[in-house]
Amino acid sequence: MTACIVGWAHTPFGRLEGETLESLIVRVATQALADAGVAAADVDEIVLGHFNAGFSAQDFTAALVLQASPQLRFKRASRVENACATGSAAVHQGLKAIAAKAARIVLVVGAEQMTTTPAAEIGRNLLKASYVREEADIDGGFAGIFGQIAARYFQRWGDQSDALARIAAKNHKNGVGNPYAQIRKDLGYEFCRTESEKNPRVAGPLKRTDCSLVSDGAAAVVLADVATALKLGKAVAFRAAEHVQDFLPMSKRDVLKLEGCTQAWTRALASAGIALSDLSFVETHDCFTIAELMEYEAMGLVPQGQGARAVAEGLTEKNGPLPVNPSGGLKAKGHPIGATGVSMHALTAMQLMGDAGDIQVRNASLGGIFNMGGTAVANYVSILERIK
Repeated sequence: MTACIVGWAHTPFGRLEGETLESLIVRVATQALADAGVAAADVDEIVLGHFNAGFSAQDFTAALVLQASPQLRFKRASRVENACATGSAAVHQGLKAIAAKAARIVLVVGAEQMTTTPAAEIGRNLLKASYVREEADIDGGFAGIFGQIAARYFQRWGDQSDALARIAAKNHKNGVGNPYAQIRKDLGYEFCRTESEKNPRVAGPLKRTDCSLVSDGAAAVVLADVATALKLGKAVAFRAAEHVQDFLPMSKRDVLKLEGCTQAWTRALASAGIALSDLSFVETHDCFTIAELMEYEAMGLVPQGQGARAVAEGLTEKNGPLPVNPSGGLKAKGHPIGATGVSMHALTAMQLMGDAGDIQVRNASLGGIFNMGGTAVANYVSILERIK
């Protein structure tokens, strides 16, 4: 336990008219420092999570955080990227600076502006997070990739359409209470289960309700070493922070096992000295409903091939034994790539502080986060606990 989250900020996710990537970054940086009660002059390091890959004409974006305050001028600032796990990569990079005693206070920002990009370009940009040599020609972009994975899963374990619809319905129901969510509407199981004009098939067995959203948004957290954190107003400590990277080509892995996810969870739980059942809730990476289903198995909630059980038996409902995505997940909340992992950490800290409002999980004491890039290539797990 070397660092804590001591403050945070979060924009709504969605199509944010009148915003720029810079305005989103500046807003959350300013608000997070104010929430932490930390002066910009006291920040030792800045880490920005920004995927880009063509979404923004402005590359080289780390220094945009400095626009939040003249007192940030001449601070160390770096941008990190690790596909859809970019936000968690930024958080974990901040933790390393503190663990190395190179910083006491780190400002971490995650941001992306995606909706100003034409639809065809969005698909091409996202496919840059695949193994381009073998996977860039898959129809449907990343939805096509996960559509193929879903089809293989169905072939091996049977039709899971009911389970995927239950996951989508659960997350949309949860998202109603999240003021930051892009879609705050309880769509219901029947709508999510039924192919229709409003819910067309997108790729393989996946329908629109099985796919996360194209979003703009930003989130930020302020990290501090434990001694500094305990002098501030609140402190949510990292019991564990693990990162596992797997092969990029899907052809080199059994993509139905999400072995990198399993490794990250196994290491994090061991590092924290807890079992999965000790967690109060999990925020997991439901870029597609099939991903959440397979993550139930990879984290050890149910055996492989039995992911449907977790949702059918209510294990992952907000009032179940292990609530999964009480925020609504990427499915309802939205998925601005660079912001997603930072959002997960901010919302988990809110839960543990009892500040999550209508998405609050009762008696939340330990929160787990899983954020992945690509097809479980970059795998990040954090386990958080309030200490003040």
